[in-house]
Amino acid sequence: MSLCSCRNFPTPFLWFPLLLVLLTNASADGVKQKNFYIVFLGDLAGSRDIALDTHLNILSTVKGSILEAKESMVYSYTKSFNAFAAKLSKDEAKNLSAMDEVVSVIPNQYRKLHTTRSWDFIGLPLTAKRKLKSESDIIVALLDTGVTPQLQSFKDDGFGPPPAKWKGTCDKYANFSGCNNKLIGARYFKIGGRPDPSDILSPIDVVGHGTHTASTAAGTVVPDASLFGIAKGTARGAVPSARLAVYKVCWASDDCADMDILAAFEAAIHDGVDVISISIGGGNPNYVQDSIGIGSFHAMRKGIVTVASAGNDGPFMATVTNTAPWIVTVAASAIDRDFRSTIQLGNGKNFSGGGLTTFNPKQKQYPLVNGTDAARNSGSKENARFCYEDSLDPTKVKGKLVYCSLSGWGSESVVKGIGGIGTIMESDQAFEIAQIFMAPATIVNSSIGQIIINYTHSTRSPSAVIHKTHEVKIPAPFTASFSSRGPNPASKHILKPDVTAPGLNILASYTPMRSITGEKGDTQFSEFTLMSGTSMACPHVSGVAAYVKSFHPNWSPAAIRSAIITTAKPMSQRINKEAEFAYGGGQVNPTRAVNPGLVYEMDDFAYVQFLCHEGYNGSTLSVLVGSPVNCTSLLPGLGHDALNYPSMQLSVENNSGTTVGVFRRRVTNVGPAPTIFNATIKSPKGVEITVKPASLIFSHTLQKKSFKVVVKAKSMASMKIVSGSLIWRSTRYIVRSPIVIYSP
Repeated sequence: MSLCSCRNFPTPFLWFPLLLVLLTNASADGVKQKNFYIVFLGDLAGSRDIALDTHLNILSTVKGSILEAKESMVYSYTKSFNAFAAKLSKDEAKNLSAMDEVVSVIPNQYRKLHTTRSWDFIGLPLTAKRKLKSESDIIVALLDTGVTPQLQSFKDDGFGPPPAKWKGTCDKYANFSGCNNKLIGARYFKIGGRPDPSDILSPIDVVGHGTHTASTAAGTVVPDASLFGIAKGTARGAVPSARLAVYKVCWASDDCADMDILAAFEAAIHDGVDVISISIGGGNPNYVQDSIGIGSFHAMRKGIVTVASAGNDGPFMATVTNTAPWIVTVAASAIDRDFRSTIQLGNGKNFSGGGLTTFNPKQKQYPLVNGTDAARNSGSKENARFCYEDSLDPTKVKGKLVYCSLSGWGSESVVKGIGGIGTIMESDQAFEIAQIFMAPATIVNSSIGQIIINYTHSTRSPSAVIHKTHEVKIPAPFTASFSSRGPNPASKHILKPDVTAPGLNILASYTPMRSITGEKGDTQFSEFTLMSGTSMACPHVSGVAAYVKSFHPNWSPAAIRSAIITTAKPMSQRINKEAEFAYGGGQVNPTRAVNPGLVYEMDDFAYVQFLCHEGYNGSTLSVLVGSPVNCTSLLPGLGHDALNYPSMQLSVENNSGTTVGVFRRRVTNVGPAPTIFNATIKSPKGVEITVKPASLIFSHTLQKKSFKVVVKAKSMASMKIVSGSLIWRSTRYIVRSPIVIYSP
């Protein structure tokens, strides 16, 4: 088993248009000063370059020159509106406001900061309705790399003693300060796995992964959290008042042994937790041979919801992991925030680059050299172009920025190691993850790269500066390219992943025992950092499951999963071409999940019946239920027909004529009664979908009603995916079930 997150792994995606933001000598700290103003002009006219020139010309009228205007201006807004931000005196602001071209001039203000964005983005603000007493009785378990107990995210100010149901323990270990009324349990499990010199046999987190996921799921509220001022906001989990129990099963070597995982599941079930969050994957697709599948089945039988990450092997198809139907499987998506760094050349031109640099420049400009021009006399210019180890002449690099072609991470550490300042890296492979650099660095495409190379050869003293990274707004959500896709390799009848949640560039707590890049020589340590992966998406949904359970303590894991899937926000197949195989039911919607209207219930017998129909041998099922199962005595029918799953999936063989799928389902009314739900069907081209009956009439709460969905699909090309849906509507509720038809 391995961790399902990799904070800084490269992964291809579609480049967003580069945002040309002017950020000159003003640092992120400098922008806090009160003498910054935003100057609004009229409607946008002409190109963005023309608008930028207009901004500089207007600003130069009060600054005296274009050069001084460039030094004063920090932003040029040319996309949606026509404005710029600049450092001004009161008199300069007054003079600008008197100009005919200027609509208004307002002082820069600092409003109340909200989270690292992910919780607000998916609709769970701090002001969301809560049942605090019930929430404080919820225990969220994390099976991960441990935890850092002394951090602010795990403080217990205002917390009472642990719930009476808690049976767990927390002993003191090496480098581990112990638990409190927030972090009520911490244990470690290490029998398997490779040794690593940085490992400590205690629940302490030396990797940072577990600390990050735990704080995302249920961390307390921490104002003014950031990564050196980047992504600043209020860090928190979905359920800040809930308790945390941490079970360390993964180690610095990235090993997460099955036997350790099962031991942790067993302990968590015994200890009385309500939700298990496990951002680990790579197991056996056979449900009865997978430690997570087995452990989570036993948890389900005790009323515990297990939420797991889908894996980071996208965008390749059929790579999704943790596919057992009793698990909530989570894909990763983006929020509406990205990170860019502005490069300013000595000739005044500015460009936007990717990646994340936390460093404020100490000079206005640094000498700039192309890697090929800094090659060792006896070395290969081709190796120097990529800034490989031992390819550059230290005397030609010292004190300079170096332009390198990108073949992998680490060129900034090579340059820094021989006295350079940092690197500008060229790559036409796009990176949606904000790669954190250990020295000033950024990534540009080859078009911008050629301009920079031409500039270095056009002057005797080329120079440049890379400014500290800033945030930009982007369209979202979309599924991260690294997020593993369906179809489900373990069962062609069950749609996986179930839902998607924020997992790209998520800010949360981190360990002080490891630098933020983990690279040798990195001197950056922070209480918070950005990480990406389905590992980061998983605790978002774990937190939502805990949030739902705080309102409905007696709901089963199936009911909670159903509420999360059927209330998810649909996403665009135009943006995510793998459709539901990328995002499942859609983006998780916490406040709607609390009040779903209808739920698809299941007990453990339904899962066993499903497994029998899927071809599992009755004797092998004893690993789940404790004794052999007589599958021949179970009702006949298709496996997917036996399982009351909220989503429906039909596999259509190529050149097979018409395929017919029959899905029998039963819903429970969890809203007020009497009420009527009417069916709305969305059928893709070439597919006929019918539902009988078309209306469900409920006379009382918790009443159950059955219906049948028939899907008729014509033969389609291999690996084609088409999407439909069944929506049950009442005057108060919309209950949506995705219907996926595909050809393997």
